[in-house]
Amino acid sequence: MTHIEHTRRTGEIEHYFDRTALDAWKKLTGEQPVSGIRATVRRGRDSMRRILMGWLPYDLTGWRILDAGCGSGVMSLELMDRGADVLGIDLSAQMVEFARQRAADHRPAAGAGTVRFDSGDMLDARHGRFDAVVAMDVLIHYEAAHATRVLEQLAARTDRKMAFTLAPGSRFLRTMLAAGRAFPRGNRSPSIYPVDTDDLVANLVTRPDMKGWLVGRTERVSIGFYKSQAMEVFRP
Repeated sequence: MTHIEHTRRTGEIEHYFDRTALDAWKKLTGEQPVSGIRATVRRGRDSMRRILMGWLPYDLTGWRILDAGCGSGVMSLELMDRGADVLGIDLSAQMVEFARQRAADHRPAAGAGTVRFDSGDMLDARHGRFDAVVAMDVLIHYEAAHATRVLEQLAARTDRKMAFTLAPGSRFLRTMLAAGRAFPRGNRSPSIYPVDTDDLVANLVTRPDMKGWLVGRTERVSIGFYKSQAMEVFRP
């Protein structure tokens, strides 16, 4: 993965989420009723978020966490309520503004940490170091080699844990993607790249820059049209 390749791919993703399907994703990640494909995707995303949150300590006081691809900010706010200081980053400036509006209406729990939402590249070194990184349904938009390099670069600034999702390389998902039904208004969505999830993560932790990292838990969510694999790597 070169810088040019990464910039090109992030530009394609930004174009989709910021200019093409913003309203669809606001509905999907909001609270108003949805039906059909969107309903299964929402249920799947809710289940996946609970899994990733469950892989972190309940009390996150003192943790600094990057919510990479934070979208509407739902997970960022939950992490804040558990005591973390959260940076939510998303390529879409308009989704970040939506997240800020949600935060303004949110009543923090007792003992809550802080949250800040910014638009930009999750790999920007100016974001600093983190105790943990969560990245839900972000790396699904990158080919295996690109996703691996992104994880390496995130790990270089992470001290404890990374929890993320990948698109499992199932026949059903490949067929569904070919039919253009993986996302709301799927005919306009950026490509999703199914991968061998176990193989990608096993190879990731053997890379020289990943010394000290171990493979953790994995769990698949398969609800209707939502298919995603949760993965974890950590420093003991």
